[in-house]
Amino acid sequence: MKKLNIFAVLVTLLFGLTATVEAQITDKPEYGKIAITGATLHTVTNGTIEGGIILIDGGEITFVGENARITNEYTRIDASGKHVYPGFIDGWSGLGLVEISAVPVTVDNSELGQFNPHMYAFTAFNPHSASVPVTRVSGVTTVLSHPSSGSISGKASVMDLWGYSPDSMAVKKSGALVMNLPSSGGGGWWDNRSEEEIKKQYEENLKEINDFLDKARFYDRMMKAYEADPSGKTKPDHDPRMEAMREVLAGEVPVVISADDKQEILDALEWIKDNDDMSFILEGVSEGWRLADEIAEAGVPVLTTTLYTPSRDYDNYQRPYQNPGLMAEAGVKVAIVSNDTENSRNTAFEAGYAAAYGMGTEEALRAVTINPAEIFGVADKIGSLEAGKQANLFISDGDPFEPMTNIEHVFIQGYKIPMDSRHIQLYQEFLDRDAVNE
Repeated sequence: MKKLNIFAVLVTLLFGLTATVEAQITDKPEYGKIAITGATLHTVTNGTIEGGIILIDGGEITFVGENARITNEYTRIDASGKHVYPGFIDGWSGLGLVEISAVPVTVDNSELGQFNPHMYAFTAFNPHSASVPVTRVSGVTTVLSHPSSGSISGKASVMDLWGYSPDSMAVKKSGALVMNLPSSGGGGWWDNRSEEEIKKQYEENLKEINDFLDKARFYDRMMKAYEADPSGKTKPDHDPRMEAMREVLAGEVPVVISADDKQEILDALEWIKDNDDMSFILEGVSEGWRLADEIAEAGVPVLTTTLYTPSRDYDNYQRPYQNPGLMAEAGVKVAIVSNDTENSRNTAFEAGYAAAYGMGTEEALRAVTINPAEIFGVADKIGSLEAGKQANLFISDGDPFEPMTNIEHVFIQGYKIPMDSRHIQLYQEFLDRDAVNE
């Protein structure tokens, strides 16, 4: 009986693995010279063009406009009555780093230790994650995949959702440094610490971060002095953690700080003032609407969502939906994100709620395209429909913020991606469950 049970388990596992592999097999993408004609082009940065033409040559957009000479070399896609948008960017996701959160061996978004600025998310990114095809057929062509552990988690990476290796998918390996500041507030009703204990713990944790940054700045000064005049000097010992901080201290890589409620946001803004040699982004910001003017004055962009419940029971239920629009109205640069892994595909609907609750369609569109591209320093490559930019775009039969809209074609790095995913395959498999095989 015991042998039989073991055999049954092995057969089940083998079948499960086979089913998973089969579910991921897709057709190969098309690539080359492609002309999209007759569509309404939502360029984001240069208005809307009716009956427009987009020419793609290899991985690049070579023309966006109304009149173009299209030779026989081009494969034509008649998009009359359709809409073309830049590929959406989910600026805060665990995609590629987490497959099944309940299965530890499929979770690779954290490292041991409190300070890991030298760890890069792209090195752990799984190009063959089942969630990648599911996400890209929804119009999300790029994500920022971020680590999440310790005080400094590591470097988040801007990743395209097509490719066979992390290197081929990385738009920017150092997209942002992820930092977790301590909270000066209590941990909730279960936190029985006194106010003095909470304050003491907060100050100790904050001092650890400040001390680490002081060491990084000292290391940076030593290296600059040596690089300016290496003659007769001993080169300082290489420290990978300190070396990884240099591009951050130079302001070349922004620091993302998570802060949700009012006090956390105030604490973060105060700390940012004391570290003005770096550039910063606020993530979460669920009560950003309470401090929209202060965030705008600080010049700090935000990454925020809409699908959450109000943090205070007396807040209006609409506040999460209104939050991005209220911050944008105050002058804050807003990127709308999923803050999720498998639901990164819902980024468009996060933006749709914001559009409906005061932000407006045009600003919500910017919040999932050019805004995150500018925030992470990749606007020269993606985020809008412009000649010279990477061909990340999709064709839809309507407004992509509406759930009934169909995404018909997706291009990433110029590749026309097969419109297939595990969700689509399962839907088709069980669509006609009463069918009988003859």
